[in-house]
Amino acid sequence: MKRVVVTGMGFISPIGNSIETLWDSVKKGKSAVDYIDGFDTSQLRVKVACQCKDYDPSDYFDKKEQRRTDRVNQLGVAAARNAKEDSGIDLDNYDPSRVSVMVSSGIGGLNTIETETIKASVKGFDKISPFFIPMVIANMTAAQIAIELGVHGYVGCSVTACASSSNSILDGYRSIVDGYNDVVFAGGAEASINRLGIGGFSSMRALNESNDIKRSSIPFDKERSGFVMGEGSGVLVLEELESALKRGANIYGEIVGASMTCDANHITAPEENGTWAALAMEQAVKNSGMKLTDVDYINAHGTSTPLNDKIETKAVKKAFKDHAYDLKLTSTKSMTGHLLGASGAIEAIITLLAIKNSFIPPTVNYLVKDEDCDLDVVPNMGVDKEIKLALSNSLGFGGHNVSIAMKGYENAI
Repeated sequence: MKRVVVTGMGFISPIGNSIETLWDSVKKGKSAVDYIDGFDTSQLRVKVACQCKDYDPSDYFDKKEQRRTDRVNQLGVAAARNAKEDSGIDLDNYDPSRVSVMVSSGIGGLNTIETETIKASVKGFDKISPFFIPMVIANMTAAQIAIELGVHGYVGCSVTACASSSNSILDGYRSIVDGYNDVVFAGGAEASINRLGIGGFSSMRALNESNDIKRSSIPFDKERSGFVMGEGSGVLVLEELESALKRGANIYGEIVGASMTCDANHITAPEENGTWAALAMEQAVKNSGMKLTDVDYINAHGTSTPLNDKIETKAVKKAFKDHAYDLKLTSTKSMTGHLLGASGAIEAIITLLAIKNSFIPPTVNYLVKDEDCDLDVVPNMGVDKEIKLALSNSLGFGGHNVSIAMKGYENAI
């Protein structure tokens, strides 16, 4: 069986756009929750989000490109460029039909949908931008990355809500293991911090409405009442091990297993017993050839909603039994907010950095213990710990459960 390693990372995130900045923020437990400054929130209940304040589109795109692309496309392309540069890969040395792009979005070009709908209501629908459709369709970020990189293999976009980018990493991993690809650019992008995105999630009571920047994104805390919207992108360069060794690539870690299940239960609520989320974790570990007791760390989906955190905790207990109380279960969404379809990619990157640096990221702004969330969530201060095997979990509306198993390459079997 072919082995899959990660040789490049690129991202635009609320807590940093470089590995050094991102990791410094994680170690310090820096939260990006702040008041929204990109538009008027006076008519919205929710006033806070995790914005990518250090992202300037002019650093990556000229004015024409900016006009013809939605923010979600820009974030994804920027992340892919950064990932390619970080990997040092020369795609001219590869069969272009064996290189793929699997970059997802849970929603697509929501900023464009909002602005062009407003324009249409005022000026008429015939005045909509001719670039409206390619700016909003969810696959276009992957397509634009493929155009830029000259990739002619499989190019796709798995849309599974908040599990989308983890779904793409799973698909990329399997495509290399099964011999279809040598290299896959895998991840996701999301840009939904706008009136339509905030209003839509707020109306279904999914967002925290306290507007207290210190007590909004508080996964596993008993006082949690909803997530904080984030935005950003993450792309990982997945590469077949022999290919990476042949070119002397820097290896961040190895993906050793991945699994996806579906609750088939409800359009938004997770299955109450955590049965299928537990199975995804069990299968990911089984794929790795390791044992459940080898798992030291889980980067939880951990959204800060009442149902998700309670049921994810239950799923971890169901899968790991007594070992659930020995491992660390943290949510980095306490720092980044919830990047929706891009969250899994950013969290996979953070998990790989955690493995490489032997450090468990904290769950920040945690104050009140919840008896239903009684595992070790590493409150407020991260801990130094060697990580033998880690999981990154993503759970999406519709009941999608994805778990990815990762470990350091140095101690890979």
